[in-house]
Amino acid sequence: MAQKLYITTSPHVHCGDTIERNMRTVIWALVPAFIASVIVFGAGALIVTATSVASCLFFEWFITRFLLKRPSTLSDGSAIITGILLAFNLPSNIPLYMIVMGALVAIGIGKMVFGGLGNNPFNPALVGRVFLLISFPARMTSWPVPHQMAAYADAVTGATPLNLIGQIVGGNTAAADQLPGLKDLFLGNIGGCLGEVSALALLIGFVILLWRKVITWHIPVTILATVTVLTGIMWLINPVLYVNPLYHLCAGGLMLGAIFMATDYVTSPMTAKGMVWYGIGIGILTVIIRYFGSYPEGMSFAILIMNAVVPLINNWCKPKRFGEAAK
Repeated sequence: MAQKLYITTSPHVHCGDTIERNMRTVIWALVPAFIASVIVFGAGALIVTATSVASCLFFEWFITRFLLKRPSTLSDGSAIITGILLAFNLPSNIPLYMIVMGALVAIGIGKMVFGGLGNNPFNPALVGRVFLLISFPARMTSWPVPHQMAAYADAVTGATPLNLIGQIVGGNTAAADQLPGLKDLFLGNIGGCLGEVSALALLIGFVILLWRKVITWHIPVTILATVTVLTGIMWLINPVLYVNPLYHLCAGGLMLGAIFMATDYVTSPMTAKGMVWYGIGIGILTVIIRYFGSYPEGMSFAILIMNAVVPLINNWCKPKRFGEAAK
Protein backbone atom coordinates (compact mmCIF):
# COMPACT_ATOMS: atom_id res chain seq x y z
CA MET A 1 0.00 0.00 0.00
CA ALA A 2 1.24 3.47 -0.87
CA GLN A 3 -0.40 5.01 2.18
CA LYS A 4 -0.18 3.72 5.72
CA LEU A 5 -2.78 4.13 8.44
CA TYR A 6 -1.22 5.51 11.61
CA ILE A 7 -3.03 5.00 14.92
CA THR A 8 -2.09 7.50 17.63
CA THR A 9 -3.52 8.73 20.90
CA SER A 10 -5.30 12.06 21.26
CA PRO A 11 -5.12 14.97 20.79
CA HIS A 12 -5.39 14.72 17.03
CA VAL A 13 -6.10 18.41 16.46
CA HIS A 14 -4.53 21.22 18.43
CA CYS A 15 -4.26 25.00 18.18
CA GLY A 16 -0.47 25.17 18.04
CA ASP A 17 0.04 26.18 21.66
CA THR A 18 3.27 24.99 23.24
CA ILE A 19 4.85 25.41 26.65
CA GLU A 20 7.64 27.47 25.10
CA ARG A 21 5.20 29.82 23.33
CA ASN A 22 3.17 30.44 26.47
CA MET A 23 6.27 30.99 28.57
CA ARG A 24 7.60 33.53 26.08
CA THR A 25 4.28 35.37 26.23
CA VAL A 26 4.43 35.51 30.04
CA ILE A 27 7.97 36.89 29.87
CA TRP A 28 6.86 39.62 27.46
CA ALA A 29 3.90 40.40 29.71
CA LEU A 30 6.32 40.92 32.62
CA VAL A 31 8.44 43.42 30.67
CA PRO A 32 6.28 46.51 31.50
CA ALA A 33 6.55 45.79 35.24
CA PHE A 34 10.30 45.23 34.88
CA ILE A 35 10.73 48.56 33.11
CA ALA A 36 8.72 50.28 35.86
CA SER A 37 10.92 48.69 38.55
CA VAL A 38 14.09 49.93 36.81
CA ILE A 39 12.65 53.44 36.55
CA VAL A 40 11.72 53.44 40.25
CA PHE A 41 14.72 51.61 41.76
CA GLY A 42 17.46 51.98 39.16
CA ALA A 43 20.36 49.55 38.98
CA GLY A 44 19.10 47.63 42.01
CA ALA A 45 16.21 46.23 39.98
CA LEU A 46 18.61 45.08 37.24
CA ILE A 47 20.99 43.44 39.72
CA VAL A 48 18.28 41.59 41.65
CA THR A 49 16.49 40.36 38.52
CA ALA A 50 19.67 39.25 36.72
CA THR A 51 20.96 37.42 39.81
CA SER A 52 17.64 35.69 40.39
CA VAL A 53 17.21 34.56 36.78
CA ALA A 54 20.81 33.37 36.47
CA SER A 55 20.58 31.45 39.76
CA CYS A 56 17.31 29.76 38.80
CA LEU A 57 18.72 28.74 35.42
CA PHE A 58 21.88 27.33 37.00
CA PHE A 59 20.10 25.34 39.71
CA GLU A 60 17.59 23.85 37.28
CA TRP A 61 20.40 22.86 34.90
CA PHE A 62 22.53 21.42 37.70
CA ILE A 63 19.73 19.44 39.34
CA THR A 64 18.39 18.13 36.03
CA ARG A 65 21.82 17.21 34.69
CA PHE A 66 23.57 15.77 37.74
CA LEU A 67 20.86 14.71 40.22
CA LEU A 68 17.91 13.69 38.07
CA LYS A 69 20.18 12.76 35.13
CA ARG A 70 17.69 13.97 32.55
CA PRO A 71 18.03 16.14 29.43
CA SER A 72 18.10 19.88 30.07
CA THR A 73 14.72 21.59 30.43
CA LEU A 74 16.01 25.17 30.28
CA SER A 75 14.55 25.73 26.81
CA ASP A 76 10.95 25.65 28.08
CA GLY A 77 11.46 29.05 29.75
CA SER A 78 9.88 28.13 33.09
CA ALA A 79 13.10 28.70 35.05
CA ILE A 80 13.39 32.21 33.58
CA ILE A 81 9.85 33.04 34.69
CA THR A 82 10.51 31.63 38.16
CA GLY A 83 13.60 33.82 38.40
CA ILE A 84 11.74 36.95 37.28
CA LEU A 85 8.79 36.34 39.62
CA LEU A 86 11.12 35.62 42.55
CA ALA A 87 12.96 38.89 41.85
CA PHE A 88 9.64 40.72 41.61
CA ASN A 89 8.87 39.56 45.15
CA LEU A 90 12.10 40.96 46.59
CA PRO A 91 13.27 44.44 47.64
CA SER A 92 15.80 46.08 45.34
CA ASN A 93 18.58 46.15 47.96
CA ILE A 94 18.51 42.56 49.20
CA PRO A 95 21.98 40.91 49.52
CA LEU A 96 22.95 38.75 46.56
CA TYR A 97 23.53 35.60 48.62
CA MET A 98 19.91 35.74 49.81
CA ILE A 99 18.72 35.87 46.20
CA VAL A 100 20.80 32.78 45.41
CA MET A 101 19.39 30.97 48.45
CA GLY A 102 15.86 31.89 47.44
CA ALA A 103 16.47 30.63 43.90
CA LEU A 104 17.84 27.32 45.24
CA VAL A 105 14.74 26.80 47.40
CA ALA A 106 12.40 27.91 44.59
CA ILE A 107 13.88 25.55 41.99
CA GLY A 108 15.21 22.76 44.19
CA ILE A 109 12.39 22.43 46.74
CA GLY A 110 9.52 24.24 45.05
CA LYS A 111 9.90 22.55 41.67
CA MET A 112 12.50 19.88 40.99
CA VAL A 113 11.98 17.82 44.15
CA PHE A 114 8.48 17.02 42.85
CA GLY A 115 9.74 16.01 39.42
CA GLY A 116 10.00 19.31 37.57
CA LEU A 117 7.58 21.37 35.53
CA GLY A 118 4.04 20.04 35.65
CA ASN A 119 4.44 18.18 38.93
CA ASN A 120 4.96 20.92 41.52
CA PRO A 121 1.94 21.52 43.81
CA PHE A 122 3.10 25.01 44.87
CA ASN A 123 4.22 28.04 42.91
CA PRO A 124 8.05 27.80 43.00
CA ALA A 125 8.71 31.55 43.10
CA LEU A 126 6.42 31.94 46.11
CA VAL A 127 8.09 29.02 47.86
CA GLY A 128 11.41 30.85 47.52
CA ARG A 129 9.90 34.16 48.58
CA VAL A 130 8.22 32.78 51.71
CA PHE A 131 11.43 30.95 52.66
CA LEU A 132 13.35 34.23 52.52
CA LEU A 133 10.59 36.11 54.33
CA ILE A 134 10.58 33.64 57.23
CA SER A 135 14.38 33.26 57.33
CA PHE A 136 15.34 36.93 56.90
CA PRO A 137 12.30 38.99 57.96
CA ALA A 138 14.26 42.19 58.61
CA ARG A 139 15.91 42.32 55.17
CA MET A 140 12.77 41.15 53.39
CA THR A 141 10.73 43.98 54.91
CA SER A 142 13.27 46.76 54.40
CA TRP A 143 12.01 48.70 51.40
CA PRO A 144 14.11 51.27 49.49
CA VAL A 145 12.48 54.65 48.91
CA PRO A 146 11.74 55.25 45.21
CA HIS A 147 14.30 57.20 43.15
CA GLN A 148 16.78 57.31 46.07
CA MET A 149 19.06 54.37 45.33
CA ALA A 150 22.41 55.97 46.22
CA ALA A 151 24.10 52.55 46.06
CA TYR A 152 22.86 48.99 45.78
CA ALA A 153 23.65 48.01 49.36
CA ASP A 154 23.17 51.47 50.85
CA ALA A 155 19.65 52.53 49.93
CA VAL A 156 17.37 54.85 51.88
CA THR A 157 14.44 52.79 53.20
CA GLY A 158 10.94 53.71 54.27
CA ALA A 159 7.45 52.37 54.93
CA THR A 160 5.34 50.93 52.11
CA PRO A 161 1.64 51.69 51.68
CA LEU A 162 0.73 48.33 53.24
CA ASN A 163 2.94 49.08 56.25
CA LEU A 164 1.11 52.36 56.71
CA ILE A 165 -2.28 50.67 56.30
CA GLY A 166 -1.28 48.18 58.99
CA GLN A 167 -0.32 51.02 61.33
CA ILE A 168 -3.69 52.67 60.76
CA VAL A 169 -5.57 49.44 61.51
CA GLY A 170 -3.43 49.10 64.65
CA GLY A 171 -4.70 52.47 65.88
CA ASN A 172 -2.06 54.88 64.57
CA THR A 173 -4.46 56.98 62.50
CA ALA A 174 -1.75 59.64 62.04
CA ALA A 175 -0.09 57.27 59.54
CA ALA A 176 -2.91 58.08 57.12
CA ASP A 177 -1.20 61.42 56.41
CA GLN A 178 1.80 59.53 54.97
CA LEU A 179 -0.21 57.42 52.54
CA PRO A 180 0.69 58.12 48.90
CA GLY A 181 -2.01 59.21 46.50
CA LEU A 182 -3.83 56.77 44.28
CA LYS A 183 -2.03 58.24 41.27
CA ASP A 184 1.35 57.29 42.75
CA LEU A 185 0.06 53.80 43.55
CA PHE A 186 -1.27 53.34 40.03
CA LEU A 187 1.77 54.66 38.18
CA GLY A 188 4.45 53.30 40.50
CA ASN A 189 5.97 56.10 42.56
CA ILE A 190 6.05 53.99 45.75
CA GLY A 191 8.34 51.68 47.66
CA GLY A 192 7.94 47.91 47.85
CA CYS A 193 8.95 44.79 45.97
CA LEU A 194 10.18 45.17 42.41
CA GLY A 195 7.03 43.82 40.82
CA GLU A 196 4.43 45.62 42.88
CA VAL A 197 5.32 49.26 42.30
CA SER A 198 3.12 49.95 39.25
CA ALA A 199 -0.46 48.73 38.95
CA LEU A 200 -0.58 50.15 35.42
CA ALA A 201 2.38 48.06 34.25
CA LEU A 202 0.83 44.91 35.71
CA LEU A 203 -2.50 45.63 34.04
CA ILE A 204 -0.72 46.01 30.70
CA GLY A 205 0.74 42.56 31.27
CA PHE A 206 -2.74 41.27 32.12
CA VAL A 207 -4.09 42.54 28.81
CA ILE A 208 -1.23 40.84 26.94
CA LEU A 209 -1.93 37.49 28.63
CA LEU A 210 -5.65 37.73 27.90
CA TRP A 211 -5.05 38.81 24.31
CA ARG A 212 -2.71 35.88 23.69
CA LYS A 213 -5.13 33.57 25.55
CA VAL A 214 -2.44 32.34 27.92
CA ILE A 215 -4.79 32.82 30.89
CA THR A 216 -8.49 33.46 31.38
CA TRP A 217 -10.12 36.22 33.40
CA HIS A 218 -11.59 33.96 36.08
CA ILE A 219 -8.82 33.87 38.69
CA PRO A 220 -7.51 37.48 38.51
CA VAL A 221 -10.94 39.10 38.34
CA THR A 222 -12.34 36.92 41.12
CA ILE A 223 -9.42 37.71 43.43
CA LEU A 224 -9.62 41.44 42.78
CA ALA A 225 -13.41 41.47 43.12
CA THR A 226 -13.30 39.53 46.42
CA VAL A 227 -10.72 41.88 47.90
CA THR A 228 -12.70 44.91 46.70
CA VAL A 229 -15.93 43.68 48.29
CA LEU A 230 -14.39 42.70 51.64
CA THR A 231 -12.23 45.81 52.05
CA GLY A 232 -15.12 47.95 50.83
CA ILE A 233 -17.37 46.56 53.57
CA MET A 234 -14.70 47.27 56.19
CA TRP A 235 -14.22 50.79 54.79
CA LEU A 236 -17.94 51.51 54.96
CA ILE A 237 -18.07 50.25 58.56
CA ASN A 238 -15.16 52.40 59.75
CA PRO A 239 -13.52 54.69 57.14
CA VAL A 240 -11.10 56.01 59.77
CA LEU A 241 -9.37 52.67 60.41
CA TYR A 242 -9.91 51.01 57.04
CA VAL A 243 -8.75 52.63 53.82
CA ASN A 244 -10.52 52.88 50.48
CA PRO A 245 -10.56 49.48 48.68
CA LEU A 246 -8.76 51.06 45.72
CA TYR A 247 -5.68 51.29 47.94
CA HIS A 248 -5.77 47.54 48.50
CA LEU A 249 -6.11 46.86 44.80
CA CYS A 250 -3.10 48.98 43.84
CA ALA A 251 -0.87 48.43 46.89
CA GLY A 252 1.30 45.44 47.65
CA GLY A 253 1.55 42.29 45.58
CA LEU A 254 -2.18 41.81 44.99
CA MET A 255 -2.14 42.43 41.23
CA LEU A 256 1.21 40.72 40.73
CA GLY A 257 -0.04 37.61 42.50
CA ALA A 258 -3.50 37.63 40.97
CA ILE A 259 -2.29 38.04 37.38
CA PHE A 260 1.03 36.19 37.22
CA MET A 261 1.26 33.71 40.11
CA ALA A 262 -2.22 32.53 41.06
CA THR A 263 -2.85 31.76 37.36
CA ASP A 264 0.00 29.26 37.11
CA TYR A 265 -1.32 26.29 35.09
CA VAL A 266 0.15 23.61 37.33
CA THR A 267 -0.97 24.97 40.68
CA SER A 268 -4.43 26.33 39.81
CA PRO A 269 -7.77 24.53 39.20
CA MET A 270 -8.64 23.11 35.80
CA THR A 271 -12.28 24.22 35.48
CA ALA A 272 -13.78 27.71 35.34
CA LYS A 273 -15.95 26.97 38.38
CA GLY A 274 -12.92 25.76 40.30
CA MET A 275 -10.97 28.88 39.31
CA VAL A 276 -13.70 31.11 40.72
CA TRP A 277 -13.72 29.32 44.09
CA TYR A 278 -9.92 29.34 44.09
CA GLY A 279 -9.89 33.10 43.50
CA ILE A 280 -12.46 33.72 46.22
CA GLY A 281 -10.35 31.75 48.69
CA ILE A 282 -7.21 33.70 47.83
CA GLY A 283 -9.06 37.02 48.15
CA ILE A 284 -10.52 36.15 51.56
CA LEU A 285 -7.20 34.91 52.96
CA THR A 286 -5.36 37.96 51.63
CA VAL A 287 -7.72 40.39 53.36
CA ILE A 288 -7.62 38.42 56.63
CA ILE A 289 -3.82 38.37 56.69
CA ARG A 290 -3.52 42.03 55.69
CA TYR A 291 -5.88 43.19 58.42
CA PHE A 292 -5.19 40.73 61.22
CA GLY A 293 -1.88 38.99 60.45
CA SER A 294 1.66 39.73 61.53
CA TYR A 295 2.80 40.57 58.00
CA PRO A 296 1.31 43.52 56.11
CA GLU A 297 1.09 41.49 52.89
CA GLY A 298 -0.87 38.23 52.72
CA MET A 299 -0.91 37.44 49.00
CA SER A 300 2.00 34.98 49.01
CA PHE A 301 0.65 32.96 51.92
CA ALA A 302 -2.89 33.05 50.50
CA ILE A 303 -1.78 31.65 47.13
CA LEU A 304 0.33 28.88 48.69
CA ILE A 305 -2.50 27.85 51.02
CA MET A 306 -4.96 27.70 48.12
CA ASN A 307 -2.37 25.81 46.01
CA ALA A 308 -2.64 23.07 48.61
CA VAL A 309 -6.45 23.09 48.29
CA VAL A 310 -6.44 22.83 44.47
CA PRO A 311 -6.70 18.98 44.39
CA LEU A 312 -9.84 19.19 46.52
CA ILE A 313 -11.27 21.95 44.30
CA ASN A 314 -10.57 19.90 41.17
CA ASN A 315 -12.30 16.89 42.69
CA TRP A 316 -15.27 18.97 43.82
CA CYS A 317 -15.66 20.85 40.54
CA LYS A 318 -15.00 17.86 38.31
CA PRO A 319 -17.20 18.05 35.19
CA LYS A 320 -19.64 15.21 34.59
CA ARG A 321 -18.59 12.48 32.17
CA PHE A 322 -20.12 12.64 28.74
CA GLY A 323 -23.50 10.93 28.87
CA GLU A 324 -23.59 10.76 32.68
CA ALA A 325 -27.05 11.43 34.10
CA ALA A 326 -27.44 14.44 36.39
CA LYS A 327 -27.86 13.57 40.05
